[in-house]
Amino acid sequence: MDLYDSRTAISTFLFKRCPPEPVDLAFVFCSPTISSIHPAIALHKAGLAPKLLISGAGTAVDGSAEWSFYRDHALASGVAESALMLEKSARNTAENAAFGAALIEAELGWERVRSLAVCAKPFHMRRAIMTLRRHIPADIRLVAQPPDDPGDLSAETWWQTARGRQRIFAELGKISEYALKGDLGDA
Repeated sequence: MDLYDSRTAISTFLFKRCPPEPVDLAFVFCSPTISSIHPAIALHKAGLAPKLLISGAGTAVDGSAEWSFYRDHALASGVAESALMLEKSARNTAENAAFGAALIEAELGWERVRSLAVCAKPFHMRRAIMTLRRHIPADIRLVAQPPDDPGDLSAETWWQTARGRQRIFAELGKISEYALKGDLGDA
């Protein structure tokens, strides 16, 4: 396997994307920057996602809590407050998935949810999906909806910068860590 094949294999594994389609809920994994919510807002505005679950208690680029930063952006984009579910405690992907799944069960019930759009950074999509699989019913369909933001790493160019290579190899390491701890499901 040459370098090109290795980069392609890594990109294919990490950077998962599906065409937009109707879902019962868009599950948004927060990060310090806002791009992960953009696909959820687009699905909602297109009538494809009636509800958005925003999960994350880290610190956003503006200094506020990620969930608050994302909520404010969604509201400013025209999403009604009644369409938002807020998970305010998660500090990592495993907690996003566990706490978000518990919130779905408590507020909606899994019998009312058959599909989720997974909205996370492009390079983080594989771990987000695999971690969700550990916490949700096996028959729930997951639809990968990463943002198209020039500030995010892309499958086509991540290896071109030291920062990109570092982020990608760190993500592969985190997938290994999560697997060893039993935090991943099949995906």
